[in-house]
Amino acid sequence: MRELFERGDAVAVLPYDPRTDSLVMIEQFRPGALRGEESPWMLELIAGVVEEGERDMDVVHREAMEEAACELSDIVPIATVFPSAGACTEQVRLFCGRVSSAAIGAVHGLQEEGEDILVHSIPRVDALQMLADNQIPNGHTLIALQWLHIHGSELRERWC
Repeated sequence: MRELFERGDAVAVLPYDPRTDSLVMIEQFRPGALRGEESPWMLELIAGVVEEGERDMDVVHREAMEEAACELSDIVPIATVFPSAGACTEQVRLFCGRVSSAAIGAVHGLQEEGEDILVHSIPRVDALQMLADNQIPNGHTLIALQWLHIHGSELRERWC
């Protein structure tokens, strides 16, 4: 017998500022990461669940504003992944978006959702070093940073 968790789909976006060659990333508490000596506070992409009738781009823009007061343009697809296909139907569509503005250092999130989200600006080179040092345990973020490692220079040239 197999159990299957019907969660719905989600989107996630990696905000990139080509002028400063930096990323907007958020940090928030994740109870699933509360184990042993590992920190349950994760540095990750902006993300949200796609509600029925919503378009991915609407969710990307809504979540970017809710979680980081971040305005995005020039959104490009990264990948579509099944984070846990053995037990969950969720599909996550990953994107990279050009940052117009963001509330770096501020705490955001919806009070009714219990969100307590700290907004960071991280130089691309530092984020990629964190990736190389195995300091990114979040799968969506890991995939997006690997994509940026491959496409970042080209993207910066195109967006600057």
